[in-house]
Amino acid sequence: MTIRQKLMKFTYPILEKITSLLKINNKIVSANTKANESFYDLKALQNSGTILDFGMLKNKKTLIVNTASNCGYTAQYEGLEALYKLHKNELEIIAFPANDFKEQEKDDDNTIAEFCKINFGVTFPIMKKSVVITNSEQNTVYQWLTQKNKNGWNTKAPNWNFCKYLIDENGNLTHFFEPSIAPMGVEIMAALKK
Repeated sequence: MTIRQKLMKFTYPILEKITSLLKINNKIVSANTKANESFYDLKALQNSGTILDFGMLKNKKTLIVNTASNCGYTAQYEGLEALYKLHKNELEIIAFPANDFKEQEKDDDNTIAEFCKINFGVTFPIMKKSVVITNSEQNTVYQWLTQKNKNGWNTKAPNWNFCKYLIDENGNLTHFFEPSIAPMGVEIMAALKK
């Protein structure tokens, strides 16, 4: 972990409190709408080079998060891992590293995986680094997450690192959480109970 990353990890609780008080990056959007295209038809390339077939996620909730190793929110990896361990039987968490916001994920896939494992004990799947914002290179999973004609209702793309999308046990997108919503926060915990 670099000095900058250590500093960001140390100051994350302060960032979390400030953004909560000032209501910055803490919007939640939700809907109860059936997807137009099946979430379970999607596939993504894991950091290890193997394909993750989303058909294997049936009957589980799935939380998809765009991540970066050099962001003020990077310490959320710790909360994501705690959430994963707490709900491992009924929840899958999938990280999608991206360098879409101010060059905060410059590392290669192996370095990202090592960083996550060593510093945060991450055991949930990490995909290959890709583009999550809306443009011609956008990852196909994020195309599904951000196109109403595919997911049934949402057009909200990540506005920063650590935005979270919750998909229910039936493959329907139910929630979008902006970055300030903590993985172990009351908002996500309440959404998991629905």
